Amino acid sequence: MVPTTNENLIIPIDRKSLESIADWFDQQKNRFYPLGWTYVKTQRQMEELFYRSIMKVHKELHRLKGETDFESWVTSIFIHICREFTTDISLLASEENNPHNDLFQALDQLNMEEKEALVLTYVSGFPYEKAAHLLQVSVEKLKELLFSGIQSLRKELGYGSTFHGCKEYQKDYTSYLDRTMERSKKIEFEIHVYHCQNCQEDLGTFQDVRIYLTEQSKELPIPTGFMKNIKARLAEKEKKRRQKIKKRNKWVFIFAVVCTLIIGIGFFTGTFANLYYTWTVEDQELLPYLQHDFGEMLNLEAESNGVKVKIKSAISDEFQTLIFYEIEDTEADNQYGIMFGDGVFVENEIDLMNTDVYPLNYPPDLESAINKEKKNVYHGKMGLFPIREDNGTIKLVITQLMKLNDASSNPDEVYDGNYKIGEWEFEIPVKKLPTKQYTLDEEIAVEGVPMRFDKLIIAPTATILQYSINAIQPEKNLSSITFDKLVVNNKKVIADLYGGAFIDAQEGMDWSTYQAFFEPFFGKKPKEVKAQLKEAFLTVEDQKIVELDPSQNYPQTFAYAGSTITIEKVEIGNPSKVVISDDNIENRTYETLNLGINGDENIEMGMRDDGVIVDKNGNKYDPIDDLVKYEEIEQPRYFVTKYDISLQSDKAGEEVVPKRLEIYGYNTTKYLNNVVKISLD
Repeated sequence: MVPTTNENLIIPIDRKSLESIADWFDQQKNRFYPLGWTYVKTQRQMEELFYRSIMKVHKELHRLKGETDFESWVTSIFIHICREFTTDISLLASEENNPHNDLFQALDQLNMEEKEALVLTYVSGFPYEKAAHLLQVSVEKLKELLFSGIQSLRKELGYGSTFHGCKEYQKDYTSYLDRTMERSKKIEFEIHVYHCQNCQEDLGTFQDVRIYLTEQSKELPIPTGFMKNIKARLAEKEKKRRQKIKKRNKWVFIFAVVCTLIIGIGFFTGTFANLYYTWTVEDQELLPYLQHDFGEMLNLEAESNGVKVKIKSAISDEFQTLIFYEIEDTEADNQYGIMFGDGVFVENEIDLMNTDVYPLNYPPDLESAINKEKKNVYHGKMGLFPIREDNGTIKLVITQLMKLNDASSNPDEVYDGNYKIGEWEFEIPVKKLPTKQYTLDEEIAVEGVPMRFDKLIIAPTATILQYSINAIQPEKNLSSITFDKLVVNNKKVIADLYGGAFIDAQEGMDWSTYQAFFEPFFGKKPKEVKAQLKEAFLTVEDQKIVELDPSQNYPQTFAYAGSTITIEKVEIGNPSKVVISDDNIENRTYETLNLGINGDENIEMGMRDDGVIVDKNGNKYDPIDDLVKYEEIEQPRYFVTKYDISLQSDKAGEEVVPKRLEIYGYNTTKYLNNVVKISLD
């Protein structure tokens, strides 16, 4: 049946009433509720999803043009907020998951594009044109996603993984079942299916899954009082006034008056500004930004549930918007942190921010001096998307804070696992600061692979080194490089442990371009740069075929890349199993192998590995049992010591006979200590 829509969905509403929008959602909850379960995992998250959607629709109503389809517009907002939850899924991780029916458990195994297409079309009942518009794809692309999604779903629902329908007719399944196929083509299709047993079975199960999608979604019960809880929260929201407190300590005010007098007599200089911030700002990370006029003290405050959140300053450039904050627990000795995407979102993100650029990650730092001063106060920073225009106001909403561990009680876990729920809202003025780029022209070889330095980018919140690696190497590929530091004008700029990205620089197929992120550089125009390399990650092509014979006795060994590898077992069954191992990691050339069984034969191969982490000094760590922070291990390498491989045929009941082990190559890490001197014009 062709998906249809309910014309009664498009109803007039009071554009100024939050209550009327909630009533509209209440009427249409049967459509949005199953769509929401495509993304969220708990009932409480579902309520949060509806709440945020209603708030967003109310806030953005003034942008809705008269000719715009209200239903599609609301659904696009709902989907956008749903997608935010895919990165915010730990919002209520401690809550027990809602018992989804089999349909949603199966849908969870599909990729997001297929899942969205299936749910919008067959569960929510949107016609193809609307569903395609909502997903921003063509109708033909939507139909491709529906077809591949149903194929994937058949396997998850237990129909098996192999169907032998004729490929030239499979593309017509959707239009045939929708009864939209033209008559002559329909007759040809039906004649073929009548004479083709494989297509009959393929089309039959395809239709079964479509019907199952529609019927099962109707069996998803909506809890009694679901919308009542949301409406009560909205009513409370209406009563509250946003708490925007902008106050400074009395002595800061007095100091400002003194500064004003000094300005009047022409004495206020850049040096004095540096002294001013030195005297008034205790956050040593924020201090250099203010001293170099990259931002200003905002001190925006909001308090909820006994916790006060202060936005101290915001610095924005083309890479991110860096927010410095302070959180004070006024009722107990707890420290809380903020992480964007985990109970933290920007209401006007779509209109204001460039979401194609990912900000840097800033894990909580409990060891800094400022965070050891008070047990109930935490100073931190987080990265948001950069703004698109030169100026803007970020509408930041925080619904929960993450409780941080006492470093002395549990040094291995930063997060306590608990949250402080509340509502802290801010309007943060930001100005996008300029970025300077310097063209570089330096080429070196790393482990025999050409590498060149292209650009040095000096942004207020980060220093970026753009480099390229030659990608056309027949036997060795340099997949990435890490850096220890840059030395710019004799000042050390430490590499960001979490910063680095591949970029599409369109420099040709022969080169792959990357960006490495470092601490901000505060200083004059760079004249000389020294880049200290740290590690090279290599993929080496080194093929070897080892014949397997299940009738022989195992274990057996063979030599590869200077090591002796043991074939522990070769077993035929359903699935069949092959186990290989190499426990001797001393001076071992490779860390992991790129391998397969039986080459291109149509089998499903699963693989589980065991291994050990080894640092630069040869110390070993168990990745499972040892409570060690990975980032604190000095230049760790992960050596796989055992591969447990399972093989299963795509034909039900058919066993796979392991015939040969094919090793295509291996991955390895090389420690570097190269210092490259780069001159700038």
